[in-house]
Amino acid sequence: MRYEKAENILPNNIIELIQDYIDGGYIYIPRKDENKKSWGENTETKRQLEARDKEIFSKYSSGVSVKILCEEYFLTESSIRRIIRNQKKYG
Repeated sequence: MRYEKAENILPNNIIELIQDYIDGGYIYIPRKDENKKSWGENTETKRQLEARDKEIFSKYSSGVSVKILCEEYFLTESSIRRIIRNQKKYG
């Protein structure tokens, strides 16, 4: 998100109308629904987490214990169990 000076992008009558509601404050203008991006769309994070989760499930399926997976991936037992459950359901 970046800040823009209202004077540089809005007509004076719009600025005056907004000032009736918030004079000198900050206001957030949300994106249009059709321009919104889903979480992880701009980065590789989502893809990396999906790959990690598949790897965890594969190791679990091969006999690696939840405790060992916790230590290896620095996750809590409940997180590992949630990943396993989700991989069984959707993976």
